[in-house]
Amino acid sequence: MVGISPEESTVWRMMQRAQVRITRRLESELLDAHDLALASYDVLLQLSEATEWRLRMNDLADRVLLSRSGLTRLIDRLQRDGLVQREACADDARGLFAVLTDLGAVRLAEATPTYLRGIRAEFLDVLEPEELAQCTAMLTKILVAPR
Repeated sequence: MVGISPEESTVWRMMQRAQVRITRRLESELLDAHDLALASYDVLLQLSEATEWRLRMNDLADRVLLSRSGLTRLIDRLQRDGLVQREACADDARGLFAVLTDLGAVRLAEATPTYLRGIRAEFLDVLEPEELAQCTAMLTKILVAPR
C-alpha cells in the first residue's frame, strides 16, 4: 500500500481548498454580474480561442473540466440562450461542432473584465513574481509528467 506523509497530505488538501475557494469566488462574481456560470465562461472562452470559433465536441470536452455528458447538457443550455450553436461535421456524420455565436462573443467580452479582476484579486496579486514563476514551474512539471 502506498502512503503519504502528513505533510504531503496537508499540501494536497491545501491545494484543493485553494482551487475550490478561487473557483467559488470567480463563479459567484460571474453569476452576480453576468448571470454566467464559470463552466459556461470557460466553454465560451475555449470556443473564442479556436479557429473559426468552433471545436468538435470531443475536443472541447478535453479542454474544459466537464464530463462528456456534462458538456452536452451545458451546450444544450448555452444553445437555448443563443450563445453557441451546434453544427454537423462534414467529414464525420456522427461528429458535432460547438460554435460560438456573435451573441456568445458579446457575453464573453462583457464577462471577461470580471473574470480577469477575479483572477488578479484571488491569485495573481496574492503571489510575488518569483512565487508565480515557482508556481508555473511546479504546475508545468505536474502537467507534463508521464501518467
